[in-house]
Amino acid sequence: MSVPSDQATFVATLVDEWVRSGVTDAVVCPGSRSTPLALALANRSDIRLHVRLDERGAGFFALGLGLASGRAAVVCTTSGTAAAELHPAVVEAHHARVPLIACTADRPPELHGVGAPQTIDQADLFGAVVRWRSDPGVAVAQTAGSWRALASRAVAEARSGPLGPGPVHLNLAFRDPLTAVAGPIPLGRPEGRQGSGAGAVPWSPGADGRTVAESVAGWVGRRGLVVAGARCGPPADVVALAERLGWPLLADPRSGCRLDHPQVVAGADALLRDPGISEALRPDVVVVLGDSWISNALAAHLRAASEAGADVVKVDPWWRWADPDHVVSTVHRADPGKWLVAAVGALDAGAAGGHPRGAGQKGWLGRWQNAERAAQRAIDIVLDDDAASHGGRITEPAVARRLLGNLPPGARVVIGSSMPVRDLEWYAPAMPAPPPVLANRGVNGIDGVTSTAQGVAAGGSGPVVAVMGDLTFLHDVSSLVRLAGPAWGASTTVVVVDNVGGGIFDFLPQATVVELDVFEQLFGTPPAVDVARVAEGFGVPVSDVGTPHELDGALRAANLSGDLSVVRVRVPRRRENVALHERIHTAVADAARPVVGIGR
Repeated sequence: MSVPSDQATFVATLVDEWVRSGVTDAVVCPGSRSTPLALALANRSDIRLHVRLDERGAGFFALGLGLASGRAAVVCTTSGTAAAELHPAVVEAHHARVPLIACTADRPPELHGVGAPQTIDQADLFGAVVRWRSDPGVAVAQTAGSWRALASRAVAEARSGPLGPGPVHLNLAFRDPLTAVAGPIPLGRPEGRQGSGAGAVPWSPGADGRTVAESVAGWVGRRGLVVAGARCGPPADVVALAERLGWPLLADPRSGCRLDHPQVVAGADALLRDPGISEALRPDVVVVLGDSWISNALAAHLRAASEAGADVVKVDPWWRWADPDHVVSTVHRADPGKWLVAAVGALDAGAAGGHPRGAGQKGWLGRWQNAERAAQRAIDIVLDDDAASHGGRITEPAVARRLLGNLPPGARVVIGSSMPVRDLEWYAPAMPAPPPVLANRGVNGIDGVTSTAQGVAAGGSGPVVAVMGDLTFLHDVSSLVRLAGPAWGASTTVVVVDNVGGGIFDFLPQATVVELDVFEQLFGTPPAVDVARVAEGFGVPVSDVGTPHELDGALRAANLSGDLSVVRVRVPRRRENVALHERIHTAVADAARPVVGIGR
């Protein structure tokens, strides 16, 4: 019988404390040095174990688990470059504020600096992007009293550190033998309480009820906007704020607020591209809730409003000053949900006390509503005309237009960076009950999107539909490798919008100032492989669609099999796509200018 080892007991204690702290999922990559932790995780029936071949993809899979559940997932790698492969996902988790516990196995101190294989300096591998890191060294019995505190603090720092949720790094050194058994683990604290640190909660709002009340009292009767992005707070409360103020609500699809409601404006990007419309709809006050939009047109609109003296208020629980355009005049450090309750309560109290909105508010909201109706009609007309004149083809704007309304019940969307997330922001219409939309917009990269989607699927219930371009799909092709073992209900449909290259670059100045052959070589980068054949080569079923009707059917049937599948959407080449976008924006401007009082 094997003699119990300290390091096996150490990792068993870590895993037990993680379970007590609410961790439910762990992602493990094959490797030798990480054997003790991998075995400890596999030995727990109350941990869902996900094995991934590629460490970079494993990191994004764990990120997806955190996106879906709000809980930190553990990701475990061996030493050396395997540990370094986690860096992109750790950076994304930092900027997107997603809890993540990155555990990198390491060689013991005596094997450092002597040419041992798979040995690099991992102690500060991820630099400043982690909320907290620890390099506790090889476990010995004398440190057993600190093991549970180490595990629980990792969860607490990932979940609710002063900078908000994010990644932590535990660099765990292990000596041979790596397969020893664990002895009795140190007892946990009574009544299910975790070790020191796990009871930490986010700080209370800095903007108290009185501060909020004083702010909103000054907004009544003024021309304002509510701008909602991802993590803006409960949609019902966001809508209630806009209703009480009589303001339009500009809703990003990731906010959950792009609802079929009189206050909601879905066509803001197309409308505000026109300088005359932007000027006619310039606000005096803007309340920004949640993450920033991608739209350059909205950013320019807020810049112009700020320069004209508008108050731009940002509600942020982590005091980030997320304001790249330097337009924010006030930051309320507060949880958006609690802030909204205070703001709506203050407005209700003010209305009861005889402070009506004022007749001018109806005219302000009415102009936005008229412009929104005109924009939505114009978008539909252009897309219908394009399909009719090109044999019923599907286009990139049409994919975004149809996506959210044609999903199976309970579906969630993971939207890729570059053009898909922009098209969804620009063209997705309002609807009664939009599905949740998630995206890696912390640092906006195209890497790991399929892996993230698979993690989202594994971390929640219902199918996941991931939408991405062909280059994004190929960038994460290792995520198509299926390993033996349970899928944990990871039902994922990957919709690949195939325009043969990097479509976003055709919208940038490079497309007009660089010669075409050089542009294609450096920016367009059309792949020499067929994405459908690539997927089929991994044994993944593929549907090929080219019309709106075919797309609708493929979306409604998304992942009813409960496994991974690919839908390749054949869309026009990239330069045609640019021209279609321009036609849409011209049509919106032509339709909306008269209804906001602008003559031609």
